[in-house]
Amino acid sequence: MSFRAKSRNPDEVVFKLAAGSLDFARDDEQYMSLLVVGSIALDTVKTPVEEHADLLGGSASYAALGASFFTPVNLVGVVGDDFPESEFEFWKSHRIDTTGVQRVNGKTFRWSGEYAWDLNTRETRSVALNVFETFSPELPANYRATPFVLLANIAPKLQSHVLDQMERPRFIVADTMDLWIETTRADLDALLRRVDLLILNDSEAREMTKETSLIRAGRKIRECGPRYVAIKKGEHGALLFGEDEFFSAGAYPLEDIHDPTGAGDTFAGGFAGYLAAHVRENVTFDVMRKAVIYGSVLASFCVEAFSLERLRKLTQDEIADRYQMFKMMSQFEVLA
Repeated sequence: MSFRAKSRNPDEVVFKLAAGSLDFARDDEQYMSLLVVGSIALDTVKTPVEEHADLLGGSASYAALGASFFTPVNLVGVVGDDFPESEFEFWKSHRIDTTGVQRVNGKTFRWSGEYAWDLNTRETRSVALNVFETFSPELPANYRATPFVLLANIAPKLQSHVLDQMERPRFIVADTMDLWIETTRADLDALLRRVDLLILNDSEAREMTKETSLIRAGRKIRECGPRYVAIKKGEHGALLFGEDEFFSAGAYPLEDIHDPTGAGDTFAGGFAGYLAAHVRENVTFDVMRKAVIYGSVLASFCVEAFSLERLRKLTQDEIADRYQMFKMMSQFEVLA
């Protein structure tokens, strides 16, 4: 299935890809920069038709690249001495600063998973934490004043440790998962009181609140601390909750999905990156609605190939075209 927008609003384009580098529309990079902290991994992924090994993965890898289409990124993570140097060069080409990435002796975090035929069910075949097991995020001095923060999916205690080092960030986004909900709930609850937006998927929202209704779940999570909650629903889109405000977005229809790994992290990165690039004063719900769509756009590209391969080749024109298709699919005429 292929869609192409008939027109594009140039105001939606923040920057262009020119001569292989990112040409940003604004000069104040510190103002619009985003801190991303999470895992960096080498993955092995098997689907019913393909298997690939030693793929770049991890929550921070997907989130940072997704955000980099909108804003410069300060990346924090840890890798081993087996991690390819070429990935550092790739990050640099996308204005992802890697001063905060620790390279230590040992092997990089490795994960292996296999997807069922519908690509919705995944089984973890093996996990080797390696250098990630003792990872403690330490922010370089020039990262601590970064105005926007994305705490990608790592243990809540590590996410809080990052916030302890920050100098009054303007907006904090946190992602989480069922493992932390089930095993470190007290740490997660403490974190929720410190963040502005929590991102999680539908099953995690139900697990966290014991509510079957996602509407009730979203509102209940807001009562735990975050001003906003975004619930990802995979191929069924996403929900956004604010105070007396609600937004529901569909997903982009794709016939061919090759690898769903990292789609949620890419959504979070695109969401946070869009906010960092567009918010000058207060974060408004209208801006967050657009951030949901741009996060969904980035996630829809992510699943079109294994690992980050589709995002490596993605252009700003493709992003803008797909954003316009999202708008066209959601517009309708009110019948008199």
